Amino acid sequence: MGSDSTAESSAPPLRQEALDDYDADEIFEGMLFKQHFEQRKKETASEEPNGLTVSKRRARRDTDQSVTDATDAKDLPTCLACVCLSGSVYCEETDIEEVPPLPKETAYLYARFNQIKKITAKDFSDFPTLKRIDLTGNLIEEIEEKAFEKLVNLELLSLAENKLTRIPALPAKLTSFNVNENMIKSKAIKANAFKKLTNLGYLYLANNQLDSVPANLPESLLQQYIESITDDTFCKANDTRYLRPRLDEIRMEGNPVILGKYPNSFTCLRVLPHGSYFKK
Repeated sequence: MGSDSTAESSAPPLRQEALDDYDADEIFEGMLFKQHFEQRKKETASEEPNGLTVSKRRARRDTDQSVTDATDAKDLPTCLACVCLSGSVYCEETDIEEVPPLPKETAYLYARFNQIKKITAKDFSDFPTLKRIDLTGNLIEEIEEKAFEKLVNLELLSLAENKLTRIPALPAKLTSFNVNENMIKSKAIKANAFKKLTNLGYLYLANNQLDSVPANLPESLLQQYIESITDDTFCKANDTRYLRPRLDEIRMEGNPVILGKYPNSFTCLRVLPHGSYFKK
């Protein structure tokens, strides 16, 4: 009992995440990941081998060794360089430069804060079980147009904090899509990019280079994070009876838009957006 409490107190703090995007299943798996991390720390200290993960000093290239002798993370089987737990693959902060080969049963992929620059059509070509992909905090500049085409069960996709300039084709069952903090411009978003996403409830577009809100947003939206508005952004300017009861949160704080200039933009909503209504 004493040794367990010591290990727990000495474990490094885990990165804090917003709970809005994650459900109880993910929180539970996060607890499993933490438990495995603490166990791995004990084994590393005693120089015992482990079948699930390897420390960074083994995964990264040793500059003092030759290229042929060095062991890089990309050369290791995924479940050695990463952590695999009951359908979830955790490859966070491992410095990988591409999406790793995944076990066939993978449902959740967390590959945040790495060096991934491109997503190809082959990366997710045969994974119908995938439900969540989180690639936050990489260096992604390019996503091939059909990269997510075969992910028929994908519900959550996070590409936040990358270097994207456009939005790729998205799978139909998506419920949450996050591209905050990229370099996406309004003209790079296709007119029907979101139209067929009838299950989309959460759309995150903040801190890009947008000068307008994308057209044809689905009625299913519950939360929307945007940067600028017009009278037709949420409502229909020519239809005073039009209502959007499902859209119950709009967050625009931290953006230059003065909401008070657009009083007719919110007549169909149940609640007013969060943000600034007057110049300070």
